[in-house]
Amino acid sequence: MLENLVAWLTGNLSPSARIWTALGPAILACVYFLGGLLIFCIRVAFKGVPRDEETLKRGNAGFVGYFLRHYFFWVIQPLWAVILRSGLPANALSMLSGLLGISSGVAVAAGRFALGGWLFLAAGILDVMDGRIARTRKEANPAGAALDSVLDRYVDSAMLMGLAWYYRDTWVLLPALGALLGSSLVPYVRAKGEGLGVNVRDGAMQRLERVLFLGAGTALSPILEAVFWPEEKHPMHWMAVVGLVFVAIMSNLTAISRFRNLVKALAPKRQEARSGKAILGLNAAAGAIATVADFAVVLALVEWMGLLPAWATVLGALLGAVVNYSINRVLTFRSTAAVGRQMMRYAVVSGTSALLNAGGVALLTLHPQLAYTLGWWLVRGVVYFAWNLPLQRDYVFNDTNSSDALMEQRPHAA
Repeated sequence: MLENLVAWLTGNLSPSARIWTALGPAILACVYFLGGLLIFCIRVAFKGVPRDEETLKRGNAGFVGYFLRHYFFWVIQPLWAVILRSGLPANALSMLSGLLGISSGVAVAAGRFALGGWLFLAAGILDVMDGRIARTRKEANPAGAALDSVLDRYVDSAMLMGLAWYYRDTWVLLPALGALLGSSLVPYVRAKGEGLGVNVRDGAMQRLERVLFLGAGTALSPILEAVFWPEEKHPMHWMAVVGLVFVAIMSNLTAISRFRNLVKALAPKRQEARSGKAILGLNAAAGAIATVADFAVVLALVEWMGLLPAWATVLGALLGAVVNYSINRVLTFRSTAAVGRQMMRYAVVSGTSALLNAGGVALLTLHPQLAYTLGWWLVRGVVYFAWNLPLQRDYVFNDTNSSDALMEQRPHAA
């Protein structure tokens, strides 16, 4: 017994021990939560869903909807009641959650994924309870809210830094860093919105979802490793990798969605002739048609007329620019401003876009492990959404922002 305890503490585990250290807590949790779900469903059938007001205030999410959230807070009521009766201060729970969360990062960095995953899940449950305890006792205050929020960021960062350290020599380091970025931006955008008077709590990957997907994937990953790769000294822990990649993608999409909604709520209202999706579709179609025209001209000039590829590329690019400009002016934005000024602005945007694309591809080729074709598409997408589309909409084809329109709006001197 003592030898098993020492082996568990030092991490010198046999394959079967690795399975049970991950599966043991999971079996207990499944018995409790699945049994609770059955009782909850029976209760819902007779009395309806017990509403949790704080859950309703936080808004719905794509992966853990209202029903599961109401169930979760219902099923942990016994634990919540025990902690409430114990008299422990809410700040103590916040600190304990922080300590467990930071410990989870230390554990996974050392390769103890089962231990780290369960510590992270325990920290998440305590984080759910501290604010509720404070509000129930009417002890909630700004200092406690600040402590809880900052410790949450430390917990998330510690776990992801631990995973980044473990995967530092593999490709998984990139999604670990991406998840760290997204997990930091999701609450930051919400806090920035609240400071500006805008409520942005939407998104599929909020903190509860991050804790569940990352914690469960990490805690249970040693089971697969012990079954399929028992002799690996530095196993990949594929369940943890899948959870990490998923959190990295969805947390950044959530942050981008919140950021977009925040800017949209704060930006001056514009009268659009059509929806943003229609503009995006027509603008993308204009770009595709212009590209086809560009390529067709280059092919014809080189293959049929014997022109040098360099000169053919210049002429093809010019024709593509004219086609793209014409379609966007007539169909996408329906602009009636002066053509000369618009063409100059279009040339500025197109020229800077070319430089940004070339520079981005050049930077990514510094990393030979990344295929240049993937880097090309990645840079093109980023430059298009961050530079081309907004500048064509707000700078090139924005009639209300043209110098002629501004001159007409300016009062004449007496």
